[in-house]
Amino acid sequence: MLVLGLESSCDDSAAALVTGDRVILAQVVVGQDEAHRPFGGIVPEIAARAHVERLPQLIRQVLDEAKAKPSDLDAIAATAGPGLIGGVMVALLAGKGLALAARKPLVAVNHLEGHALSPRLADASLDFPYLLLLVSGGHCQLLEVRGVGQYRRLATTIDDAAGEAFDKAAKLLGLAYPGGPAIELLAREGDPRAVPLPRPLVGSGEPHFSFAGLKSAVQRAAASGAHRPADIAASFQQAVVDCLVDRTQRALAACDAPTLVVAGGVAANQQVRSALADLAQQNRRAFSVPPGWLCTDNAAMIAWAGAERFAAGLTDPLDVPARARWPLDADADKVRGAGVKA
Repeated sequence: MLVLGLESSCDDSAAALVTGDRVILAQVVVGQDEAHRPFGGIVPEIAARAHVERLPQLIRQVLDEAKAKPSDLDAIAATAGPGLIGGVMVALLAGKGLALAARKPLVAVNHLEGHALSPRLADASLDFPYLLLLVSGGHCQLLEVRGVGQYRRLATTIDDAAGEAFDKAAKLLGLAYPGGPAIELLAREGDPRAVPLPRPLVGSGEPHFSFAGLKSAVQRAAASGAHRPADIAASFQQAVVDCLVDRTQRALAACDAPTLVVAGGVAANQQVRSALADLAQQNRRAFSVPPGWLCTDNAAMIAWAGAERFAAGLTDPLDVPARARWPLDADADKVRGAGVKA
């Protein structure tokens, strides 16, 4: 099986060719950090225009690198949401055009499912079910992954996601965008116990996450001038880790899946990885996390999710819509919080 994957849901334009036996024949990811850095965050219009300019040449690049033609493909997988709708439409429309021209099946991939299944691309021994902590810039969820297209949400954020909080904390400290790697680097020079910061919902009976209060506390600490930026960064990072560990421990107690899996951009943070690996060991669960490059947005995970869905007979018509929001568990109960991320 040979699947072309296309990704443009946020600020990374990406294309990849992946086989059904987990061989990545070609992949390329082009970011937009320089374009968005002056604004301290992602500007949707700038991101969408960059995708339009770059994605066609990335598709040609991966096909040339793999010495493949559209007619060689078994399916074309494209992110159809969730994400910045202008960006989502670029990959999805490109995928539709290729599918129509080459007469190949289209697989409209949920970006979150790309993250959810990416550990299976990196680890052939990872079987269903598993408990997934999906932690990224826009999402912070705990899901029981029972199979392809089969997800039960155990927890989500009621306001900010962890990655979003990293970016906002970095901006408050005057660090460059993207904020996650900048915070992690500065935190190495600081004392994680120096600044008293809250751990929202830690120890509570509520299963969900909350990071808005922590972000506000960082704002106050930075404005006070009483703490070194490195100490604020280290203390903030430790607070996020403590929240993730506490909430995941609660989910482990409610789920008998044999493996804890972590995916999403924040899973590239080494302190987060280490703390969750220790948690899995304490609970006698196996632990799986993809390599760092597979945690951030990429097209290899979209191609792999497309391959898994195609193998299960799940393809989509050419009129499938792009979606700004698209929950993996459509039956999950709504939670409090105006800023809840589906």
